[in-house]
Amino acid sequence: MLPIEQLTKEALALPSELRVILVEKLLESLEFDMEPNVQTTWTNEAKRRRDEIRNGFVQPIPGEEALAEVRRLLEQ
Repeated sequence: MLPIEQLTKEALALPSELRVILVEKLLESLEFDMEPNVQTTWTNEAKRRRDEIRNGFVQPIPGEEALAEVRRLLEQ
């Protein structure tokens, strides 16, 4: 089994279409571990965020930028 750092590096190197598929599969694997009310809450939150982007209330940023910002904040 690969160390998490190596696995993360390889996953982030995938084209965005494949990263989406990977994320979906990972989320599906967690669905069985969640209580129904938690699953409903996350589904509603995801839909709310999707709608905010579709309606132009929120501008998404590329994942690489988001990760760089998180890393920068963690280093402070």
